[in-house]
Amino acid sequence: MRTVVVAVVALAAPLPVTGPAHAALPEQIVRVKPSVVAVGTHQPARSPQFSFRGTGFVVGDGTLVATNAHVLPESVDSAQREVVAILAGADRESQVREAKIVAIDREHDLALLKITGAALPALAIGDSERVREGETTAFTGFPIGGVMGFNPVTHRAAIAAITPVVIPSANAQQLDPRVIRRVQAGSFNVFQLDAIAYPGNSGSPLYDVERGEVVGIVNMVFVKGTKEAALSAPSGISFAIPAKYLGALLRSTTGAGNSASSATVK
Repeated sequence: MRTVVVAVVALAAPLPVTGPAHAALPEQIVRVKPSVVAVGTHQPARSPQFSFRGTGFVVGDGTLVATNAHVLPESVDSAQREVVAILAGADRESQVREAKIVAIDREHDLALLKITGAALPALAIGDSERVREGETTAFTGFPIGGVMGFNPVTHRAAIAAITPVVIPSANAQQLDPRVIRRVQAGSFNVFQLDAIAYPGNSGSPLYDVERGEVVGIVNMVFVKGTKEAALSAPSGISFAIPAKYLGALLRSTTGAGNSASSATVK
């Protein structure tokens, strides 16, 4: 989970969820969970063999996985047969699938992986331009990795604001290197969520609770004090990249939308 360190304490109380959205969420969770996967690396001689790095979710034809670019390793140890991989399925029935990086959009912190094996259930990408402040959404992922087993966890989230991605820090020493690169690349709007997210939630799908369509990708959390506070004292404020950028990356990668063609790096 990407973090932005600030000097002030910023807490947000969850908004109550009532009405049709609340009633629809349990059904959407059942539908979404089979599409949510753990992203990491796999090395046969290592214990454990699978090393968790973040969350991803299946899109497109069922053989593509979307996640955050910062979730992916900078390199793998090919000499030790280490590969990028995903872990799909419930904890005791999970299976490791090797994955190939087919597209990266670093500006929007997005990546697409092509996985081996049969297609998995894919999530539909919704229209993130129609998302409004105050709407109820949810995200599903692995907040603390496999500490308690790889079972997807769901959190409700209100769209608290639609805000520029670059968040001011109290001083230059508190700027994350990725934030500095983002300033240099130019800003764009993201969804500010009234919800607690943890490091393992990076790459989690943010979806509409009525239709189950993905409207964003969780990628950053607002942290009070040190980065360790993301676990010990979560602020309750998180951020997600609008899904329109994922849709564009998917279209540029798949062409007609049926199969991955070539890598797109921005």
